[in-house]
Amino acid sequence: MTRRELLSSLALALRPPSTAAAEKLLAAAVASGKLRAASLYVREGNSVLSKGFGAATPDTPFLLASITKPMTAAGLMHLVDHRELTLTDPVRKFIPEFSGGERDRITVHMLLTHTSGLPDMLPENEDLRKRHAPLSEFVAATCKTPLLFSPGTAMKYQSMGILLAAEIAQRITKTPFPQFLRTNIFLPLVMRETTLGLGGRAIADTAQCQVEGNDDWNWNSPYWRNLAAPWGGAHATAENVARFLRSFLTGDGRVVRPATGQLMITNQNTKLKDPWGIGFSVKPGSFARRCSPAAFGHSGSTGTLSWADPFTGACFVLLTTWPADQSSKALLHPVSDHISEAVV
Repeated sequence: MTRRELLSSLALALRPPSTAAAEKLLAAAVASGKLRAASLYVREGNSVLSKGFGAATPDTPFLLASITKPMTAAGLMHLVDHRELTLTDPVRKFIPEFSGGERDRITVHMLLTHTSGLPDMLPENEDLRKRHAPLSEFVAATCKTPLLFSPGTAMKYQSMGILLAAEIAQRITKTPFPQFLRTNIFLPLVMRETTLGLGGRAIADTAQCQVEGNDDWNWNSPYWRNLAAPWGGAHATAENVARFLRSFLTGDGRVVRPATGQLMITNQNTKLKDPWGIGFSVKPGSFARRCSPAAFGHSGSTGTLSWADPFTGACFVLLTTWPADQSSKALLHPVSDHISEAVV
């Protein structure tokens, strides 16, 4: 028996039936043909459950989609801790071409809390992807795109704000953002299998998203996997994602100061109806039926869901190849619900 199998067996022995129910749901989804591959990682204290399903093993890297966002935010907060910028700095201080009108009022904090007024995706998003545009063209288009609302007056989920946050870090450090994250976030947390972009891997060595058609710009394409989109282009194993979450759960201070980490998992939008942390989702009820109101995490459109709960000390990561618009209600949240019941 391998060390991983031993850990899984130990976890099963310590868990109530809810854990077995979660695994049964994943196995049934594979058997039905709806799910190609998944990796589940759960940790509570010293108990660990790590298991692959279908075409995946616990060591298989997945395209994380928007779980990338809090990783990007952590990179910015690392720079805040090192006094390279402040959350109240206007974006135009670092990206001068992002100026004019209400853009002048948009701060770094607004980018990271989805309150900037920028759109989630650009109107020309599909056209840019179809012609394999580099990220610099996404940045240029974002600097010109109309705002959806007056900055700071509402919360609307927006990937393009995260893009500009990464661009700020890149301009400050003069280092490619994937390299910056690897040096300052991934390696200090021993996330050796985590990269923004493919990181030199072959696509065949990663889980393949269940997308229709053979477009050369979809989630499985060399273009998209290598683009290193800071809003959704990271690859990692489930265990590595858990390492990231646990850094904030325990406040270990390895990538950001403990107080900074706590800020990231605390609602920043107290004057608005929609809560959000810095990079992290913190809305109660977003993750699982039995999670406490203090839980934080993120999900991803490729079929991923992750959370950590300070109340129980539990950490949950489920990475799948089944897109979230189909699997969220059918699989991701039901599995998450079972696990939340198992760790109470």
